[in-house]
Amino acid sequence: MANPLLADTPGETHLLLGNEAIVRGAIEAGVQVVTCYPGTPSSEVPDTFFRISPDGKFYFEYSVNEKVALEVAGGATLSGAMTLCTMKHVGVNVAADPLMTMCYTGAPGGLMLLSADDPGCHSSQNEQDNRIYARIAGMPVLEPATAQEAKDMTRDGLALSKKYGAPILLRTTTRVNHLRGSVEFGHAPDPGKAEGFKRDPSRFVPIPAFARPMHIALMERMENLRHEAEHSPYNTVSGDGEIGIICSGISRAYVADALEHAGLTGSVKVLELGFSNPMPENLCLDFIKSVTKVLVVEELEPVVENEIRVLAQKNSLDVEIIGKDVLPRNGEFSVTMVENVICEMTGNPLVAQCACELPQLPVRPPNLCAGCPHRGTYFAAKKVFGDEAIYSSDIGCYTLGILPPLQAADFLLCMGSSISAGCGAAKAADQTVVAFIGDSTFFHSGLTGVANAVFNSHDILLVVLDNRTTAMTGHQPHPGVDKTILGDNDHPLDIESAVRGLGVTEIRNVNPFNQKKTLAAFEELKAMKGVRVLIAKEPCPLYSRRVYKKIAPQVAYVADSCTGRFDCLDKLACPAMYKEGDKAAVNPILCNGCMLCLQVCGHIKAKKRGS
Repeated sequence: MANPLLADTPGETHLLLGNEAIVRGAIEAGVQVVTCYPGTPSSEVPDTFFRISPDGKFYFEYSVNEKVALEVAGGATLSGAMTLCTMKHVGVNVAADPLMTMCYTGAPGGLMLLSADDPGCHSSQNEQDNRIYARIAGMPVLEPATAQEAKDMTRDGLALSKKYGAPILLRTTTRVNHLRGSVEFGHAPDPGKAEGFKRDPSRFVPIPAFARPMHIALMERMENLRHEAEHSPYNTVSGDGEIGIICSGISRAYVADALEHAGLTGSVKVLELGFSNPMPENLCLDFIKSVTKVLVVEELEPVVENEIRVLAQKNSLDVEIIGKDVLPRNGEFSVTMVENVICEMTGNPLVAQCACELPQLPVRPPNLCAGCPHRGTYFAAKKVFGDEAIYSSDIGCYTLGILPPLQAADFLLCMGSSISAGCGAAKAADQTVVAFIGDSTFFHSGLTGVANAVFNSHDILLVVLDNRTTAMTGHQPHPGVDKTILGDNDHPLDIESAVRGLGVTEIRNVNPFNQKKTLAAFEELKAMKGVRVLIAKEPCPLYSRRVYKKIAPQVAYVADSCTGRFDCLDKLACPAMYKEGDKAAVNPILCNGCMLCLQVCGHIKAKKRGS
């Protein structure tokens, strides 16, 4: 039986994650090609497409990085395919080069780029606001606030993109991606085949002579889309009064809840912008003319606020505009935060923060999982290099190597930067640099760093932490995996062959759970100069259980001879280990049977699982 997300069942209502609703919206639009690079909070979109792809009538791929994903999507839409490309907000930085030009060439088949922004840095290294990218590139922006809107805006946005040949940005935030809500389904048509490529060099080949008129055409297209925004059902005015609120994205939900809780629904005039770029100037102008004071509620940057201020200034309006002077430019909003700002504007009493008392919960900091092979690699590296080396880290679950007692992450810039930034640090500081990069990140953006290091004769030890999957974002496949949840990878790429092909001659392969060989490999590479690579290869234990169906037959236990020195806990910090009285102990349920601890302490033994 096909997944309900694929069924042509208009009128049915389903409870969906915001990301699942986006998938359904693309199905209803007749999507033909879906590309991505996974990244929280967007990951459930491509993961759902991957799961339903055997029964779907679309092509889906996990691309090696966001730039490649958008380029594949660009080629598909130029060939007439309705296309969706998904990534998290920082991924748009990687994809920005093709994005800017694609807005010139256009999207004949229709193209939507999902940018999942992350106010509050729940799972990201920054909280940039990608509505600004849309202004730079010249892209219409849709901002859903509910699961139903996530579905409808995806469907309608793809149709609008095809109508105008304009790439469209669907800007979500973590709160929208991960909320759950009821979604009424529409018709899910058979997407059929793509229309095919129609040769038109003056439109699709942006050499300077063609690019200049392309830019003019882009500006004209955005003006035509402004007319669409003026009459969009996603831009609405409600309520009445002298005080107005303009809000976009998930802030619309905060405002609605705040007004209801304060008993002000209907007595404050509200302009909701779901189709926020290009700005519907006439709608906004009429709105601000009808009030004496306007509060602009939007998460992160004052994008809409600044446009409203310009609009008021150009029209010489005497209206007070309030925004980031009372609301923060960082983090997520809350209903209480928004309600208090509204109450202050309207002269109503402020509301107190929730005073309910929560029980004191144990602190649970993030940690590498029990049985994680990265722990063995870091332990060996620190044993050999100590604090003498600089440890260059990268984006992945292995970034948790920053935590004590391992403390093997000294700086981090972005995906793939551990190699290049590590080379820069080694050159400038004249110190040994050990750079760590995961297998998925290596294929994402590590290859160019290796090529640069070899070409420029840098002195760096690169450690590729190969756990056979993209572990941090949910075990998505990458070019180096041999298995996925849907079966074998027919064309796995070998990391050793790749680095050897890039000119690296000193390469060592180890299983990090074999500490004797891992330590020996580190010692050997420490004595060398130049670019050398250690590949620490062992599957993520969670992935191993899920895909390889492997469970270690043994677990560790602490013998009665334990002296209570707690070296095992202090040196490894494995979450399966704990203190029990004056001795160490192992939780057999959490223990993954990696036996790393046996190689650290002679008082730890192995026994058959379940005995």
